Amino acid sequence: MKSMQDINKGSKKISSFVFWQRWLFYTSLLFALFGIALALYGNNPVFTPYIQALARLFWHQQNIPADFGPFLFFICGPLGATIACSYILLAYLAWHPFKRKERWARNAIMVAFGTWVILDSAVCIYYNVYFQVYLINGFSILQKALPLIFTWKDFKNS
Repeated sequence: MKSMQDINKGSKKISSFVFWQRWLFYTSLLFALFGIALALYGNNPVFTPYIQALARLFWHQQNIPADFGPFLFFICGPLGATIACSYILLAYLAWHPFKRKERWARNAIMVAFGTWVILDSAVCIYYNVYFQVYLINGFSILQKALPLIFTWKDFKNS
């Protein structure tokens, strides 16, 4: 017969897993909305600091040169759509197979986003776009790594 302490440990472990599973799901939806906003309206006040940082780095100006603006805001469409796509997929993985503690889902998240962060960070470092590595990539890594770290043992036991 289980003691009350064993029961409390079990429920605490379940609630911790549920917290991190939901964290992954809801933050993925939030990132997907970010991607949609970028795709539909990349030239908005939320993205202005990032665009100005790129302008200072590559053109040594406060704003993107006028002749480059249309290309930049075009490229926000496919980039935002790709971000939305990947995070909708991540939300689906988090809501279904990750929730069922299927190892392949955890591993797919780790490999896919590990590949992205390595490639994206390498390109950013090559072009000295360090702020993207620290801010965007770092934030994204935390959003995905924390749930994987804190639920890792749950998948070993499933």
